[in-house]
Amino acid sequence: MITLDNREKINKKKIRVGRGIGSGKGKTSGRGVKGQKSRSGVAIKSFEGGQMPLYRRLPKRGFNPIGKKLVAILNLEKIQEYLDNKSLNSKDLLNSDILKKQNLINKNSIKLKILGTGEIKNKINIEADLASKSAIEKIEKIGGSIKLKK
Repeated sequence: MITLDNREKINKKKIRVGRGIGSGKGKTSGRGVKGQKSRSGVAIKSFEGGQMPLYRRLPKRGFNPIGKKLVAILNLEKIQEYLDNKSLNSKDLLNSDILKKQNLINKNSIKLKILGTGEIKNKINIEADLASKSAIEKIEKIGGSIKLKK
């Protein structure tokens, strides 16, 4: 709101550079003498005087989503292979903790997904976060069970 007491601030004149010696901003117009910054059309973006610029100090992130959930994928043929060479026991409940302990899936994975590629011969009980329809069908067909965590 304009009132009579703050009128001087509103009517303040803009400094006109390059308008003679008496203005205090004549000749080089406050740009100093010579050099890149005294010329027109020069913008030194993100130049920090030789210090490593911010955009190079920060890590590259690219297209890797930060909140990505690591899902361990396990096909039925792989499970059968583990059962055949006695890495897993068909009587035990198969879950991500057991698989992580035996280094059969990545220890950083958060979820376990069972996919239906290949055939499974042994009856097995699985506890997983996700499973494909074909995997559920094949496991239940041979008399096994699959429990999905919510």
